[in-house]
Amino acid sequence: MIDFRSVRETRASAFDFIHIRIASPEEIRGPKDPKERERLEMQGLRTWWSWGEVTKPETINYRSFKPEKDGLFCERIFGPVKDWECHCGKYKRIRYRGVICDRCGVEVTLSKVRRERMGHIELAVPVAHIWFFKTLPSPMGNLLDITLRDLEKIIYYSNYVVIEPGDQDVQVNQLLDEEEFLALRQKAKEEKDTAFMADIGAPAARELLRRLDVDKLADQLRSQVVDESSQHRKKMLLKRLKIVDAFRNSGDAGDVRNKPEWMILDVVPVIPPDLRPLVPLDGGRFATSDLNDLYRRVINRNNRLQKLISHRAPEVILRNEKRMLQEAVDALFDNGRRSKAIRGRGKRPLKSLSDMLKGKQGRFRQNLLGKRVDYSGRSVIVVGPELRLHQCGLPKLMALELFKPFIIHKLVEKGIAETVKRAKKIVERESPEVYEILEEIIR
Repeated sequence: MIDFRSVRETRASAFDFIHIRIASPEEIRGPKDPKERERLEMQGLRTWWSWGEVTKPETINYRSFKPEKDGLFCERIFGPVKDWECHCGKYKRIRYRGVICDRCGVEVTLSKVRRERMGHIELAVPVAHIWFFKTLPSPMGNLLDITLRDLEKIIYYSNYVVIEPGDQDVQVNQLLDEEEFLALRQKAKEEKDTAFMADIGAPAARELLRRLDVDKLADQLRSQVVDESSQHRKKMLLKRLKIVDAFRNSGDAGDVRNKPEWMILDVVPVIPPDLRPLVPLDGGRFATSDLNDLYRRVINRNNRLQKLISHRAPEVILRNEKRMLQEAVDALFDNGRRSKAIRGRGKRPLKSLSDMLKGKQGRFRQNLLGKRVDYSGRSVIVVGPELRLHQCGLPKLMALELFKPFIIHKLVEKGIAETVKRAKKIVERESPEVYEILEEIIR
């Protein structure tokens, strides 16, 4: 994981490029073994994102207004709300810096860590990442050589897909409806064909992706491109080869090579709480980020599915719940891309993670590329015979606004106004002396 504090201190010219790769489940959640996790943390080798698992959909306690434990704003996971103070108040002040409270489990540190620390949601069943299958061209569809329509049927639990044909008269990636699957499974059972394998949903897609050998597939595609005479078919093969090569070359920068099965999620990262805040309003009400509602839907559906699996619910109920979990994760990452957008109060579509990043109001253009300035303006520029080639005219009102601090200073300096407040009023009235001073300033 990148330490952005060290990046901030590095000169911009020191970077040649930024390498972006798919995060593995281990990079998000860290080692599953608590002892291994503790050992790596003690040695300062923490490289994973998450600081804990979010298991409850609650945000804050309605009585104490403190974050709920294991909820979306949990202090144990994301850090303390107040500087140098744990949740229960046992440890206060900077002298306990770095101490983890034995009562509430909160680390005594600065509250600004709530802008950095992430959590995670451990999913009951794997789900597909919508960015990798519901885009054109679809990386997942191209890798598996399955059309987008067929891929959706698999992921949203409409059709089964053959993973291993065994001795049955079917092919890999062939779609089966419910009746065909049951008939083939029964036939394989009678014939003692243990090799036959077909599945449904994101787990099926993950198994197909896991069985891919990208190096072998790249060689096959290159030979097919050479032998292919049809231009349309050749174009499709090259498109597929481009994605395969992207996976093959992903480890060139010294990182672990991206694995195709990482496009299927076992764990969903939860962004820091200060990036999806809960703001108190008058009358005891709260305004919250849309992301909290979308995360809450994922947690509720995930918890319900876990309960149904533990109670051994019928397959038809489980399948419906799995599909609903897939849709909840889709809405979190990109609300409205596949189906109707989930709406909040006032019938307004909820803003997903994609909406937070893309567009003019997104994180990149609004916050990273755009900079706050003292004054800015936009107008039609004016040309004239008295102007030089490198000059252009500006409207008087715009010049007045842009040079206001200089005009106010001159008005006070010349004794036209006694105070800055008085000078501002003279500028607002657009008195004749204001334009005389403006002419003097711009010369």
